[in-house]
Amino acid sequence: MKGKTTMSQLNERVIVVTGGAGGMGLAIARALKERGARVIATDLREPQDPIDGVEFARHDITSERDWDTVIASAIDRFGRLDGLVNNAGWGELAPFQQTETEMFEKTLRVNQIGTFLGMKKAAEAMKDKGGAIVNIASCVSMRGVAGQFAYSTSKWAVRGMTKCAALDLAAHGIRVNSVNPGPTDTPMIAAFPGEMRAAVQSMIPMGRFGDPREIAATTAFLLSDDASYITGAEVEVDGGFFA
Repeated sequence: MKGKTTMSQLNERVIVVTGGAGGMGLAIARALKERGARVIATDLREPQDPIDGVEFARHDITSERDWDTVIASAIDRFGRLDGLVNNAGWGELAPFQQTETEMFEKTLRVNQIGTFLGMKKAAEAMKDKGGAIVNIASCVSMRGVAGQFAYSTSKWAVRGMTKCAALDLAAHGIRVNSVNPGPTDTPMIAAFPGEMRAAVQSMIPMGRFGDPREIAATTAFLLSDDASYITGAEVEVDGGFFA
Protein backbone atom coordinates (compact mmCIF):
# COMPACT_ATOMS: atom_id res chain seq x y z
CA MET A 1 0.00 0.00 0.00
CA LYS A 2 1.65 3.21 -1.16
CA GLY A 3 1.04 6.87 -0.58
CA LYS A 4 -0.36 8.84 2.30
CA THR A 5 -3.96 9.87 2.79
CA THR A 6 -4.99 13.48 3.29
CA MET A 7 -8.61 12.65 4.09
CA SER A 8 -10.14 14.33 7.11
CA GLN A 9 -13.37 12.36 7.54
CA LEU A 10 -12.47 11.84 11.20
CA ASN A 11 -11.72 15.49 11.84
CA GLU A 12 -11.65 16.21 15.59
CA ARG A 13 -13.11 12.81 16.52
CA VAL A 14 -11.72 11.57 19.84
CA ILE A 15 -10.69 7.92 19.52
CA VAL A 16 -8.94 5.50 21.87
CA VAL A 17 -6.79 2.77 20.30
CA THR A 18 -5.61 -0.08 22.52
CA GLY A 19 -2.40 -1.94 21.82
CA GLY A 20 -1.17 1.22 20.16
CA ALA A 21 2.53 1.00 21.02
CA GLY A 22 3.53 -0.97 17.96
CA GLY A 23 2.53 -3.22 15.08
CA MET A 24 -1.03 -3.00 13.87
CA GLY A 25 -2.17 -0.72 16.71
CA LEU A 26 0.50 1.85 15.91
CA ALA A 27 -0.50 1.78 12.24
CA ILE A 28 -4.14 2.32 13.21
CA ALA A 29 -3.28 5.22 15.51
CA ARG A 30 -1.22 6.83 12.74
CA ALA A 31 -3.99 6.39 10.14
CA LEU A 32 -6.60 7.94 12.43
CA LYS A 33 -4.31 10.88 13.19
CA GLU A 34 -3.69 11.43 9.47
CA ARG A 35 -7.46 11.56 8.97
CA GLY A 36 -7.83 14.31 11.54
CA ALA A 37 -8.77 12.38 14.67
CA ARG A 38 -7.58 13.12 18.19
CA VAL A 39 -6.02 9.83 19.20
CA ILE A 40 -5.17 8.33 22.56
CA ALA A 41 -3.03 5.21 22.07
CA THR A 42 -2.82 2.87 25.04
CA ASP A 43 -0.58 -0.07 25.85
CA LEU A 44 1.35 -1.79 28.60
CA ARG A 45 4.63 -0.74 26.97
CA GLU A 46 5.97 2.51 25.60
CA PRO A 47 5.41 3.26 21.89
CA GLN A 48 8.06 1.88 19.54
CA ASP A 49 7.81 4.93 17.32
CA PRO A 50 5.83 7.77 18.99
CA ILE A 51 3.57 9.75 16.67
CA ASP A 52 3.46 13.53 16.97
CA GLY A 53 0.04 14.58 18.20
CA VAL A 54 -0.97 11.12 19.43
CA GLU A 55 -1.28 10.93 23.19
CA PHE A 56 -0.16 7.81 25.04
CA ALA A 57 -1.51 6.17 28.19
CA ARG A 58 -0.27 3.08 30.01
CA HIS A 59 -3.20 0.70 30.16
CA ASP A 60 -3.96 -2.88 31.19
CA ILE A 61 -7.09 -3.75 29.20
CA THR A 62 -8.01 -6.52 31.65
CA SER A 63 -8.37 -3.96 34.46
CA GLU A 64 -11.76 -2.27 34.83
CA ARG A 65 -10.08 0.45 36.90
CA ASP A 66 -7.62 1.15 34.08
CA TRP A 67 -10.48 1.44 31.62
CA ASP A 68 -12.26 3.92 33.89
CA THR A 69 -9.05 5.98 34.04
CA VAL A 70 -8.44 5.94 30.28
CA ILE A 71 -12.00 6.90 29.37
CA ALA A 72 -12.16 9.60 32.05
CA SER A 73 -8.82 11.01 30.90
CA ALA A 74 -10.00 11.20 27.29
CA ILE A 75 -13.14 13.08 28.33
CA ASP A 76 -11.22 15.38 30.67
CA ARG A 77 -8.70 16.13 27.94
CA PHE A 78 -11.02 16.50 24.95
CA GLY A 79 -14.52 16.80 26.38
CA ARG A 80 -15.95 13.65 24.84
CA LEU A 81 -15.29 10.20 23.35
CA ASP A 82 -16.31 9.39 19.78
CA GLY A 83 -14.68 6.06 19.06
CA LEU A 84 -12.78 3.04 20.31
CA VAL A 85 -10.56 0.51 18.57
CA ASN A 86 -10.16 -2.67 20.62
CA ASN A 87 -6.90 -3.79 19.05
CA ALA A 88 -4.82 -5.06 21.98
CA GLY A 89 -4.57 -8.82 22.18
CA TRP A 90 -2.45 -11.75 23.20
CA GLY A 91 -1.94 -15.24 21.86
CA GLU A 92 0.18 -18.32 22.40
CA LEU A 93 -0.20 -20.96 19.72
CA ALA A 94 -0.96 -24.50 20.89
CA PRO A 95 -3.30 -27.30 19.80
CA PHE A 96 -6.24 -28.24 22.00
CA GLN A 97 -4.55 -31.10 23.85
CA GLN A 98 -1.55 -28.95 24.73
CA THR A 99 -3.59 -25.94 25.87
CA GLU A 100 -3.08 -25.45 29.60
CA THR A 101 -5.90 -23.97 31.67
CA GLU A 102 -3.78 -21.04 32.80
CA MET A 103 -2.88 -20.10 29.23
CA PHE A 104 -6.48 -20.49 28.07
CA GLU A 105 -7.74 -18.25 30.87
CA LYS A 106 -5.11 -15.60 30.13
CA THR A 107 -6.04 -15.59 26.45
CA LEU A 108 -9.72 -15.14 27.21
CA ARG A 109 -8.95 -12.55 29.88
CA VAL A 110 -7.03 -10.37 27.42
CA ASN A 111 -8.83 -10.95 24.14
CA GLN A 112 -12.41 -11.44 25.27
CA ILE A 113 -12.82 -9.76 28.65
CA GLY A 114 -10.50 -6.89 27.67
CA THR A 115 -12.66 -6.25 24.60
CA PHE A 116 -15.86 -6.55 26.64
CA LEU A 117 -14.63 -4.00 29.17
CA GLY A 118 -13.61 -1.61 26.41
CA MET A 119 -17.01 -1.78 24.73
CA LYS A 120 -18.81 -1.42 28.06
CA LYS A 121 -16.86 1.64 29.20
CA ALA A 122 -16.86 3.33 25.80
CA ALA A 123 -20.59 2.76 25.38
CA GLU A 124 -21.26 4.37 28.75
CA ALA A 125 -19.36 7.46 27.59
CA MET A 126 -20.97 7.61 24.13
CA LYS A 127 -24.57 6.55 24.77
CA ASP A 128 -26.04 10.05 24.84
CA LYS A 129 -24.53 11.20 21.53
CA GLY A 130 -23.47 8.09 19.61
CA GLY A 131 -20.14 6.84 18.38
CA ALA A 132 -18.37 3.88 16.81
CA ILE A 133 -16.45 0.86 18.08
CA VAL A 134 -14.21 -1.38 16.00
CA ASN A 135 -13.03 -4.68 17.43
CA ILE A 136 -9.97 -6.25 15.83
CA ALA A 137 -10.71 -9.97 15.63
CA SER A 138 -8.83 -12.27 13.24
CA CYS A 139 -9.28 -14.40 10.17
CA VAL A 140 -8.96 -17.42 12.50
CA SER A 141 -12.33 -16.47 13.95
CA MET A 142 -14.01 -17.43 10.68
CA ARG A 143 -13.52 -21.21 10.84
CA GLY A 144 -11.85 -23.92 12.86
CA VAL A 145 -8.07 -23.66 12.88
CA ALA A 146 -5.72 -26.38 14.06
CA GLY A 147 -2.98 -25.51 16.52
CA GLN A 148 -4.49 -22.23 17.74
CA PHE A 149 -7.21 -23.39 20.10
CA ALA A 150 -7.16 -20.64 22.74
CA TYR A 151 -6.43 -17.75 20.37
CA SER A 152 -8.94 -18.79 17.74
CA THR A 153 -11.63 -19.44 20.37
CA SER A 154 -11.10 -15.99 21.89
CA LYS A 155 -11.41 -14.31 18.51
CA TRP A 156 -14.62 -16.20 17.76
CA ALA A 157 -15.87 -14.65 21.01
CA VAL A 158 -14.88 -11.18 19.82
CA ARG A 159 -16.94 -11.69 16.65
CA GLY A 160 -19.95 -12.82 18.66
CA MET A 161 -19.70 -9.99 21.17
CA THR A 162 -19.46 -7.51 18.31
CA LYS A 163 -22.73 -8.64 16.79
CA CYS A 164 -24.59 -8.80 20.12
CA ALA A 165 -23.32 -5.39 21.21
CA ALA A 166 -24.23 -3.90 17.83
CA LEU A 167 -27.85 -4.91 18.36
CA ASP A 168 -28.02 -3.68 21.96
CA LEU A 169 -26.29 -0.36 21.23
CA ALA A 170 -27.95 0.57 17.95
CA ALA A 171 -30.73 2.46 19.77
CA HIS A 172 -28.04 4.63 21.38
CA GLY A 173 -26.51 5.55 18.03
CA ILE A 174 -23.39 3.46 18.68
CA ARG A 175 -22.14 1.30 15.82
CA VAL A 176 -20.05 -1.80 16.55
CA ASN A 177 -18.14 -3.68 13.84
CA SER A 178 -15.22 -6.08 13.65
CA VAL A 179 -12.22 -6.35 11.35
CA ASN A 180 -10.71 -9.77 10.69
CA PRO A 181 -7.09 -9.37 9.55
CA GLY A 182 -5.31 -12.18 7.76
CA PRO A 183 -1.56 -12.79 8.05
CA THR A 184 -0.14 -9.28 8.30
CA ASP A 185 3.45 -8.05 8.16
CA THR A 186 3.86 -7.24 11.84
CA PRO A 187 6.64 -8.11 14.32
CA MET A 188 4.77 -11.31 15.19
CA ILE A 189 4.97 -12.56 11.59
CA ALA A 190 8.53 -11.30 11.28
CA ALA A 191 9.50 -13.54 14.20
CA PHE A 192 8.36 -16.68 12.38
CA PRO A 193 11.13 -18.94 11.05
CA GLY A 194 11.73 -18.44 7.34
CA GLU A 195 10.15 -21.75 6.34
CA MET A 196 7.03 -20.99 8.35
CA ARG A 197 6.71 -17.51 6.82
CA ALA A 198 7.03 -18.99 3.33
CA ALA A 199 4.44 -21.67 4.09
CA VAL A 200 1.91 -19.14 5.41
CA GLN A 201 2.50 -16.77 2.50
CA SER A 202 1.95 -19.58 0.01
CA MET A 203 -1.57 -20.04 1.40
CA ILE A 204 -2.59 -16.44 0.67
CA PRO A 205 -4.33 -16.13 -2.73
CA MET A 206 -2.98 -12.59 -3.23
CA GLY A 207 0.52 -13.95 -2.69
CA ARG A 208 1.70 -11.54 0.02
CA PHE A 209 1.23 -10.61 3.65
CA GLY A 210 -1.09 -7.75 4.48
CA ASP A 211 0.30 -4.31 5.21
CA PRO A 212 -0.73 -2.95 8.64
CA ARG A 213 -1.85 0.22 6.84
CA GLU A 214 -4.46 -1.82 4.98
CA ILE A 215 -5.96 -2.97 8.26
CA ALA A 216 -5.76 0.62 9.53
CA ALA A 217 -7.56 2.02 6.48
CA THR A 218 -10.46 -0.39 6.90
CA THR A 219 -10.67 0.46 10.60
CA ALA A 220 -10.69 4.19 9.84
CA PHE A 221 -13.51 3.70 7.33
CA LEU A 222 -15.66 1.86 9.88
CA LEU A 223 -15.15 4.69 12.38
CA SER A 224 -16.13 7.35 9.85
CA ASP A 225 -19.49 8.67 8.68
CA ASP A 226 -18.88 6.87 5.38
CA ALA A 227 -19.88 3.75 7.33
CA SER A 228 -22.83 5.39 9.07
CA TYR A 229 -25.28 2.58 8.14
CA ILE A 230 -22.92 -0.29 8.95
CA THR A 231 -23.15 -2.05 12.29
CA GLY A 232 -22.77 -5.65 13.38
CA ALA A 233 -20.61 -6.31 10.33
CA GLU A 234 -17.37 -8.24 10.06
CA VAL A 235 -14.86 -7.22 7.40
CA GLU A 236 -12.22 -9.70 6.31
CA VAL A 237 -8.94 -8.07 5.29
CA ASP A 238 -6.99 -11.20 4.50
CA GLY A 239 -5.99 -11.29 0.84
CA GLY A 240 -8.56 -14.05 0.28
CA PHE A 241 -6.95 -16.29 2.93
CA PHE A 242 -10.30 -17.72 4.04
CA ALA A 243 -12.43 -16.86 1.03
